[in-house]
Amino acid sequence: MSTTAGAFIAGGIAACGAVTATHPFETVKIRMQLQGELQTKGHQPHHYRGPLHGVSVIVRNEGLRGIYRGIGCAYIYQVLLNGCRLGFYEPMRAGLATLMLNDAAKQNLGINMFCGAASGIMGAAAGSPFFLVKTRLQSFSPFLPVGTQHRYKNAWDGLSQIFRAEGVRGLYRGVGAAMIRTGFGSSVQLPTYFFAKRRLQKHLGMEEGAPLHLASSTASGFVVCVVMHPPDTIMSRLYNQNGNLYKGVFDCLAKTVKTEGFFAIYKGVFPHLARILPHTILTLSLAEQTNKLMKKLEERILSPPETQSMRTA
Repeated sequence: MSTTAGAFIAGGIAACGAVTATHPFETVKIRMQLQGELQTKGHQPHHYRGPLHGVSVIVRNEGLRGIYRGIGCAYIYQVLLNGCRLGFYEPMRAGLATLMLNDAAKQNLGINMFCGAASGIMGAAAGSPFFLVKTRLQSFSPFLPVGTQHRYKNAWDGLSQIFRAEGVRGLYRGVGAAMIRTGFGSSVQLPTYFFAKRRLQKHLGMEEGAPLHLASSTASGFVVCVVMHPPDTIMSRLYNQNGNLYKGVFDCLAKTVKTEGFFAIYKGVFPHLARILPHTILTLSLAEQTNKLMKKLEERILSPPETQSMRTA
């Protein structure tokens, strides 16, 4: 690993590359989570029926601009979230392993999950206002609206409108759900990735490289989606609400399940899977590469001049 700052930058760059490719499925996922909100079965609209159908409907009616609504906020959020998640995970893990096991290199599932969750929660809290505006921008549609509609010209206009109407508290609406969601996902993402990576190296003899990163990332992405989707649905609804339709995480969960049934919390799971698998693969695979580049750059910048001259000699 590079330094904490280097890993933060590497993680943010990797995540931005991933979100560019997967943002359309995120837009579909959010709209599917919001369609039929608090409506009983039989009375729910089905404008968006799956990842590919949703993408085609949005592109046909709103163009590429519609499918990429909120991409600017997504970039900022991903830099903050994955910068924290990938930048702070290893220093925290090594510190706790040293403290509790007297060996920084020793792996422990409990420590790994705790550090994954803690680093993710920090990133979710830091990026919550941007995810809030991103959700509202993505849910807006002049053709097939779902949920509460918010008319923001852009990300800055959205942040300004929310701050003027509700203050700082409004910008952090739903942050509790965001922290739960990201804590769940982060607690399994990196531990699952490294667990799969070690097992593939040990039992299948896979060597360091793109195939190993791809296989490990696929396993991690699937587990993340299964664990994270219910709180993700709750978060989308809390972020998109106007006023106080929901009092909090558990109120939203109770109202959703009572009105729409248990499987309502898994609305949009297929677009989520279509997004999270390539997103996790690209983020973690790119992070391996960007981390190596950052490490080389830091060695050039931080190494003493005599060390650099020895390398070039």
